[in-house]
Amino acid sequence: MLTDHFIKRILIQAGVKPERFALEWASAAEAPLYVKLITQFTKKVKELGPLGEAEGMPLEQLKTKLAAAKAAAASVKLRTQFAKFTKDLRAVNDYSAQSIETKMAEKLNAAIAREMEKSA
Repeated sequence: MLTDHFIKRILIQAGVKPERFALEWASAAEAPLYVKLITQFTKKVKELGPLGEAEGMPLEQLKTKLAAAKAAAASVKLRTQFAKFTKDLRAVNDYSAQSIETKMAEKLNAAIAREMEKSA
Protein backbone atom coordinates (compact mmCIF):
# COMPACT_ATOMS: atom_id res chain seq x y z
CA MET A 1 0.00 0.00 0.00
CA LEU A 2 2.71 2.50 0.91
CA THR A 3 4.79 1.72 -2.19
CA ASP A 4 1.82 2.34 -4.46
CA HIS A 5 0.96 5.56 -2.64
CA PHE A 6 4.58 6.73 -2.63
CA ILE A 7 5.03 6.23 -6.37
CA LYS A 8 1.73 7.88 -7.23
CA ARG A 9 2.60 10.85 -5.03
CA ILE A 10 5.96 11.20 -6.81
CA LEU A 11 4.21 11.13 -10.19
CA ILE A 12 1.73 13.78 -9.06
CA GLN A 13 4.54 16.00 -7.78
CA ALA A 14 6.34 15.59 -11.11
CA GLY A 15 3.18 16.51 -13.02
CA VAL A 16 2.47 13.03 -14.40
CA LYS A 17 -1.01 11.55 -14.22
CA PRO A 18 -0.91 8.83 -11.53
CA GLU A 19 -3.06 6.62 -13.75
CA ARG A 20 0.14 5.88 -15.68
CA PHE A 21 1.18 3.60 -12.81
CA ALA A 22 -0.44 0.46 -11.48
CA LEU A 23 0.73 -2.01 -8.87
CA GLU A 24 -1.31 -5.20 -8.93
CA TRP A 25 -0.76 -8.73 -7.72
CA ALA A 26 -1.20 -11.90 -9.77
CA SER A 27 0.47 -15.19 -8.94
CA ALA A 28 2.14 -17.38 -11.55
CA ALA A 29 -0.91 -19.65 -11.38
CA GLU A 30 -3.24 -16.79 -12.37
CA ALA A 31 -2.35 -16.30 -16.03
CA PRO A 32 -5.87 -15.13 -17.05
CA LEU A 33 -5.85 -12.51 -14.29
CA TYR A 34 -2.37 -11.35 -15.34
CA VAL A 35 -3.50 -10.98 -18.96
CA LYS A 36 -6.59 -9.06 -17.84
CA LEU A 37 -4.54 -6.66 -15.66
CA ILE A 38 -2.00 -5.98 -18.41
CA THR A 39 -4.71 -5.50 -21.03
CA GLN A 40 -6.63 -3.04 -18.83
CA PHE A 41 -3.49 -1.08 -17.97
CA THR A 42 -2.33 -0.91 -21.59
CA LYS A 43 -5.76 0.35 -22.63
CA LYS A 44 -5.71 3.01 -19.93
CA VAL A 45 -2.26 4.28 -20.93
CA LYS A 46 -3.24 4.37 -24.61
CA GLU A 47 -6.31 6.42 -23.70
CA LEU A 48 -4.10 8.92 -21.85
CA GLY A 49 -1.94 9.38 -24.92
CA PRO A 50 1.76 10.22 -25.14
CA LEU A 51 3.56 11.25 -21.98
CA GLY A 52 3.35 15.01 -21.56
CA GLU A 53 0.39 15.44 -23.88
CA ALA A 54 -2.20 14.28 -21.35
CA GLU A 55 -0.40 16.22 -18.63
CA GLY A 56 -0.56 19.45 -20.64
CA MET A 57 3.15 20.03 -20.19
CA PRO A 58 5.99 20.40 -22.69
CA LEU A 59 8.07 17.23 -22.80
CA GLU A 60 11.31 19.00 -21.81
CA GLN A 61 9.69 20.50 -18.70
CA LEU A 62 8.25 17.11 -17.82
CA LYS A 63 11.67 15.47 -18.25
CA THR A 64 13.21 18.02 -15.87
CA LYS A 65 10.54 17.38 -13.24
CA LEU A 66 10.84 13.60 -13.63
CA ALA A 67 14.63 13.80 -13.24
CA ALA A 68 14.18 15.79 -10.01
CA ALA A 69 11.57 13.31 -8.77
CA LYS A 70 13.87 10.40 -9.60
CA ALA A 71 16.76 12.02 -7.73
CA ALA A 72 14.51 12.77 -4.76
CA ALA A 73 13.22 9.20 -4.64
CA ALA A 74 16.78 7.86 -4.76
CA SER A 75 18.10 10.20 -2.08
CA VAL A 76 19.28 8.62 1.14
CA LYS A 77 17.73 11.46 3.12
CA LEU A 78 14.25 10.76 1.75
CA ARG A 79 14.57 7.01 2.25
CA THR A 80 15.67 7.61 5.84
CA GLN A 81 12.71 9.93 6.42
CA PHE A 82 10.31 7.31 5.08
CA ALA A 83 11.83 4.59 7.24
CA LYS A 84 11.20 6.82 10.25
CA PHE A 85 7.73 7.63 8.91
CA THR A 86 6.89 3.91 8.79
CA LYS A 87 8.07 3.46 12.38
CA ASP A 88 5.96 6.45 13.45
CA LEU A 89 2.88 4.94 11.78
CA ARG A 90 3.43 1.69 13.66
CA ALA A 91 3.95 3.50 16.95
CA VAL A 92 0.68 5.42 16.77
CA ASN A 93 -1.12 2.67 14.84
CA ASP A 94 -2.54 5.26 12.43
CA TYR A 95 -2.66 3.92 8.90
CA SER A 96 -5.43 6.21 7.71
CA ALA A 97 -5.21 7.51 4.16
CA GLN A 98 -5.34 11.08 5.51
CA SER A 99 -2.37 10.58 7.83
CA ILE A 100 -0.31 8.81 5.19
CA GLU A 101 -1.13 11.38 2.51
CA THR A 102 -0.31 14.37 4.71
CA LYS A 103 3.05 13.09 5.93
CA MET A 104 4.06 11.68 2.57
CA ALA A 105 3.20 14.90 0.74
CA GLU A 106 5.27 16.94 3.21
CA LYS A 107 8.36 14.80 2.76
CA LEU A 108 8.08 14.44 -1.01
CA ASN A 109 7.35 18.11 -1.62
CA ALA A 110 10.48 19.09 0.28
CA ALA A 111 12.66 16.47 -1.41
CA ILE A 112 11.51 17.28 -4.94
CA ALA A 113 11.83 21.03 -4.31
CA ARG A 114 15.46 20.47 -3.19
CA GLU A 115 16.22 18.49 -6.33
CA MET A 116 14.52 21.06 -8.59
CA GLU A 117 16.66 23.80 -7.02
CA LYS A 118 19.81 21.75 -7.70
CA SER A 119 18.91 21.36 -11.37
CA ALA A 120 18.02 25.04 -11.86
